[in-house]
Formats: sequence, structure tokens, C-alpha cells
Amino acid sequence: MSTTEQKNKKTSNEERLIEKLSSKLNIPVNLQKERRFWAIIDHSKIVETCLTAYEMGFEHLSTISVTDWLEEGKFELAYHLWSYEHKVLLTLKTKIDRKKPKVSSINSIWGTNAETCERECHEMFGVIFDGNPNLTPLFLEDWQGPPPFLKDFNWREYVRKETYDQKNPREETYFEVKK
Repeated sequence: MSTTEQKNKKTSNEERLIEKLSSKLNIPVNLQKERRFWAIIDHSKIVETCLTAYEMGFEHLSTISVTDWLEEGKFELAYHLWSYEHKVLLTLKTKIDRKKPKVSSINSIWGTNAETCERECHEMFGVIFDGNPNLTPLFLEDWQGPPPFLKDFNWREYVRKETYDQKNPREETYFEVKK
């Protein structure tokens, strides 16, 4: 089989899988680039959509990522699902309200792997995963501040306030002097 024939076969396999996913998930699935698909879903259908994807062979939750769209007042969650069978990455994207960042947990599907990903998103962005019984900190055990990955969190100001003493001559350099 020539290289062109192999590429055409791979492309047609991807197209068939996209059609199948679009039909089963009842949403448009798009080709981002070779072996990488993505789809936008409503946050209320996250568990149902992830379960269907799992049943279709996307048995590995690689991670969950969060993007803070400050200007929109939204968080975008991206669920990265890998299929060993199809050798394809499917990314499911959804947006939730930044002021009330709550979405259903998927730990009933992927267990402790999902729990850990959700704990990280909770700790760094404040996203609440309804149904996850363990949203305890992973990294910032003694952290008392707001979620540190929020775009409007001024970490320099927080560190100055919590760590340095403006009256200490050795630390006054960390404070802006207005003249």
C-alpha cells in the first residue's frame, strides 16, 4: 500500500469515527488535526456525554483543564479523553459561570483519576465538582488566599501582604514607594 493510500485510509477512518461520535453524542465533532477531535457540549450533559464517550472506547481520562475567560465571566473546562482502541484524543469543551463555577463530577466514570483532576481544578480555579466527595487540596495545603490561577488574582500583592513586613528595612524594597 502506498503512502497516499495509507493516508486516505487513515482519513476515511477518522471521518467514519467523527460521524459515529457525532451521531452517538448528538453533537458536532470536529477534526482539530490528525488524531485529535473536539466538541463543544452543554455543561449539564457532561456526565452523560463522558459516559457515552467511555462506552465508545475513550477509556482514559488524560486530564481536565480550565481556561479563565475573565472578560466573558466564564470558565472553559476541557476534558481530554484518549482511546487506545482508535488511537485518538477527544476533547470535550464546556463553559460554566465564573461566579458560580459548578459542574457535575465525572468520578463515577473514571474514579480516582477524575477525582484527582477535579481536585486540581477546584484548588487552582475554585470550580466545584458536584458529586466529588474529596475536593481537598493537592498542592496548597495551608493556602488561605483565593484560587491562585484566577486571572484577576494579584499574586504579587498577596505575597507582599502575607509574606513581607513594610516596616522591616530589609523588606521595604518589596513595596512600591510613591513619591
